[in-house]
Amino acid sequence: MNCRLLSLAVAFFAMLAAGGASAQDNIIKLGVSDYTTHSSTNGVSGIGVPAGADAETGDGTTVILAYERLLTPNIGAELVVGIPPRIKAKATGSVAFLGDDVLSARNMSPTFFLNYHFGTPGDTWRPYLGAGINYTKFVGIESSLASDVKMSDSTGWAAQVGIDYSLNKEWSLFGSVAALQVKSKVVASGSTVLQTTIDFRPIVYTFGAVYKF
Repeated sequence: MNCRLLSLAVAFFAMLAAGGASAQDNIIKLGVSDYTTHSSTNGVSGIGVPAGADAETGDGTTVILAYERLLTPNIGAELVVGIPPRIKAKATGSVAFLGDDVLSARNMSPTFFLNYHFGTPGDTWRPYLGAGINYTKFVGIESSLASDVKMSDSTGWAAQVGIDYSLNKEWSLFGSVAALQVKSKVVASGSTVLQTTIDFRPIVYTFGAVYKF
């Protein structure tokens, strides 16, 4: 997926919102997300790097904005974007002495879901399930170990489970948990070249407000 494809996807959702919409077909969500990583790597390799060198990523918090278009009373197409959180990594294993924040980056992570909403419109509680695709691009990459660091983009499956609690016809509260498939190859060039592949395995917990129109 590239920037052109992302732009086309955004335009597609805008077209859905503009064309043939009836009351309550459009849903806007604003929430706070806790982006928790459960990362693993294939180890850090490079000339002069001791055996057992590794790294571990931390968590991040961000604000998300989502737009969902209901295609039927129960099925909706959703685009989720957010302010890129900064994710930091610390050295572990035989290089744990290097400490925290050896690598940090912000991850832009637009995600598309096709959701199934249980129940009927107007129900107080409406749980939903979603499956889709996630695209993650890493920006603002910094490292205390190398002057030039590159992280590859990632495209993978995504799934979510959530529930809406209706306050009135227009407003609701929601909570959701999403699992994303995110992997990135890291190449850091400095006095030596370090390489690893990080499997982030993020779980994203989100709570916020819903507006329907």
